[in-house]
Amino acid sequence: MSRLGLIAVLASLTLAACTTTTPPPIATGPIAPPVSPTVPETPGAPVLGFNTLAGWSEEDHLAALDAFRAGCGVARDQEMARVCRLARTDGPRDDWGARLFLEANFRPQAVGDQGLLTAYFAPKYDAQMSRSDEFSAPVRGVPSDLVMLDLGAFEPSFAGKKVTGRVKAGKFEPYPDRKAIEASPADKPLAWMRPEELFFLQIQGSGILVMPDGRRLRAAFAGGNGKPFVGIATAMRDRGLLADNNTSGDAIRTWLADNRGPKADEIMQLNPRYIFFKLSEDDGKEAVGSAGIPLPAGRAIAVDPSRHAMGGLYWLDAAAPKLAGAFPAYRRLAVALDVGGAIKGEVRADLYTGSGSSAGVEAGRVRHDLRMYRLVPIPKS
Repeated sequence: MSRLGLIAVLASLTLAACTTTTPPPIATGPIAPPVSPTVPETPGAPVLGFNTLAGWSEEDHLAALDAFRAGCGVARDQEMARVCRLARTDGPRDDWGARLFLEANFRPQAVGDQGLLTAYFAPKYDAQMSRSDEFSAPVRGVPSDLVMLDLGAFEPSFAGKKVTGRVKAGKFEPYPDRKAIEASPADKPLAWMRPEELFFLQIQGSGILVMPDGRRLRAAFAGGNGKPFVGIATAMRDRGLLADNNTSGDAIRTWLADNRGPKADEIMQLNPRYIFFKLSEDDGKEAVGSAGIPLPAGRAIAVDPSRHAMGGLYWLDAAAPKLAGAFPAYRRLAVALDVGGAIKGEVRADLYTGSGSSAGVEAGRVRHDLRMYRLVPIPKS
């Protein structure tokens, strides 16, 4: 049977026995698959000296090494794991020693050409347990009719490929988009939020909800409707709602709040992806990425797992900001510890800036031209 034929057959299967299946819960990132397999260094890419990395001498090398120590345990590459053990057991605890350690154990290697750096954060938003005119958007848990079908169970060549949908009238069909979901009643909502803040919580994938009595709950990614993410900044700019150089997250959020109701709903519904959550008591720690460890603020990146391995160490050289109010450059070491639905391609990274409003303002202004360099471990002789 052809692959297309197989998909057609699968689409018509009756999956009533599987309708309670839900996607595995993931702590952060719009789409977060398991830790990626080892990704080899780029064949034929030139080996560079550290002195060729713009900003290397000004780097906080100890902070960079500490971030590597925190995240390198997820690396599957044997040489990276060896350097990780060395850093954790005998690694230096001062900046000069950290620089010497990095230069002695790694070699920089250019990754592709020019790409794009963006950023994300773990937001903190007000919420309440009952609906009001202001808090009118329900935080929804994973619906009972949502099904994630693993195609690899039917055809080995489809291993790792999954589709999301539901069973209706005995047939498997795509799950509804944002507009249809929002038009349907919420079944036992977990909490209620301002619509524009729920929208941004869904983009970030996780965050903290602060209740009127001060209680804090962590909202974590629990599943999605399987639709592609579509950014709304370009559409808002093209419609004249925002200036060309002022499409930051802060500007978008302000416009949505000022136009709360049908006008804002229409714009948000241009993004068909919808994210479902689970709530738990907040433990006060940083958000956890798809690699399964807390994300060090300013030192963790989300990457395309088909191009980069979790636990990998990268030098970011990002400049030429596109948005008003942004920092002029981001030049630093960062560890690949997360993934995201919109993070696709070899020279593409999403920098985690931390939690709270200030981190959100910074993240919303990051849209920089990016050069990436993979730090490849020097094999032990």
